[in-house]
Amino acid sequence: MDYCGLRSRRLISCVLGAIISLSFPVIYGAKILVVPVDGSHWINMKILIEELRYHGHNITVLFSSKAWYIKDAPDLYQSITVQLQGGTTKFDDSSGIQCFLKRTLTSLRQGWTPWAFIQVQSQMISLLHEWHLWAGEFIRRIFENEELSKQLKEANFDLILTDPALGIGPMLAYYLKAPLVYNVRWITRGESHFLVAPSPLSYVPLLGSRLTDKMSFLQRTQNVLQHLLELFISEFFIHPIYNEACRRYLGPDVDIETVLLRADVWLVRVDFVFEFPRPTMPNIVYIGGFQCKSPKPLPAGMEEFVQSSGKHGIIVMSLGSLVNSLPLDITMKIAAAFAQVPQKVIWRHNGEVPPNVANNTLLAKWIPQNDLLGHPKTRVFVAHGGTNGIYEAIYHGVPVVGLPLFYDQFDNLLRLKVRGAAKMVDAATMQSGDLLRALTEVINNPSYRVSMQRLSALHRDQPQSPMQRAVFWIEHVARHRGAAYLRSECYRLPWYAYYCVDIAAFFLSISIGAVVLLVSLLKRFCNVAGRKKQKTQ
Repeated sequence: MDYCGLRSRRLISCVLGAIISLSFPVIYGAKILVVPVDGSHWINMKILIEELRYHGHNITVLFSSKAWYIKDAPDLYQSITVQLQGGTTKFDDSSGIQCFLKRTLTSLRQGWTPWAFIQVQSQMISLLHEWHLWAGEFIRRIFENEELSKQLKEANFDLILTDPALGIGPMLAYYLKAPLVYNVRWITRGESHFLVAPSPLSYVPLLGSRLTDKMSFLQRTQNVLQHLLELFISEFFIHPIYNEACRRYLGPDVDIETVLLRADVWLVRVDFVFEFPRPTMPNIVYIGGFQCKSPKPLPAGMEEFVQSSGKHGIIVMSLGSLVNSLPLDITMKIAAAFAQVPQKVIWRHNGEVPPNVANNTLLAKWIPQNDLLGHPKTRVFVAHGGTNGIYEAIYHGVPVVGLPLFYDQFDNLLRLKVRGAAKMVDAATMQSGDLLRALTEVINNPSYRVSMQRLSALHRDQPQSPMQRAVFWIEHVARHRGAAYLRSECYRLPWYAYYCVDIAAFFLSISIGAVVLLVSLLKRFCNVAGRKKQKTQ
């Protein structure tokens, strides 16, 4: 037998096999059920779905028949549509958001007084309660539809990918006993870190507090009180909706926090270039800015408008996907400010056209925001402070003038402001001169652009892109049917065990017992000594 020839052929086969495997990497086609949240949350979830589809995974999306943005897309994913009756809540369309925004701006025009704070908080509680009531109805329609439940069980999904701002996806994963990955910044009760990771209130500000990580005594007091308020809202207005559904469909001892903490991996839409440093956990993977891409060429008409700006460049304005427009009196002030700048303006606006719009301003119901921010003629981004727009501005190094409207938008813009990359203007009380001064300063003072470009350089200087990290960990969980080895045991512990209250009580009881015993012994010793003294006398 020609052993040398055999060994040579085996060696050649191994080399050819290695070359083929490198040229054509093996793709594990996982079956993934996606349970998204609508609005701006869906925009970044869809980008992640597109990347997963590109990697060969089979995607199924479960959504409501009343969804605002989520539609059938058979070339991208299979659809499971849950039928909901119309007219049951404000969330059958986006009018509820518009109504809330109008009431909030009316309250804030009084200034940031205690009464305005109470009004805004009550409006926020009402909105959140309505939103989660809608989610509770969605959950009921899923679990009480026997045909749908059977279909989901028989599909045998490798993984569920969801946004836990609503409890629908986590509850479904618990029911199907499927591995679970979050695309997350918010959970049902607030910002995600506060449930899954230690979050010392001494230097971790709540979103909505408008505080930084450098807090005075009074600011720390405010942070603690706001945290207690957040817990109160979740315990009495939000979690009862889900706990009732958990007991009914998942088991008598199951509650929503147990369900939420069951996730294998949390893909958190945060980058510490933007966020303040804080404790984290091994199953938290940071993917802030994963939706950002290199710019594509603009449509011909828009490119012509941009080029007509000459050396002055352009201003881009957008208030995100949820807010179609501001009240007319505010938009007129914005239009008046834009009329006085030498730049051309591209303004995403889907409401009543302000009558004082100048010739330098182009209004559009939709704009290619990422491509505009990546254009070399863009000088500043006027934004409401949503995280999608903030990260696109960071990615492309464009400074921001912020018009925050509600909740975390103030805090998002504050994080850029303290890094020298943004200015904020109060949309509720501003005059056109306030916006004009902010635009002039950010455009003409190079420090804002330098600061933002520094953040951009730090954000891009990573061994893996945020999207690559997201896809890797989703595939990792699908391949291994979970990642329980990364998950801490905190979700199994009752609150008194998590905070070691039982241990503190144990040592306190021992200490009290020891003191009582010592006092008793001393008392007895004194009595004996007293009796001996009396006998001696």
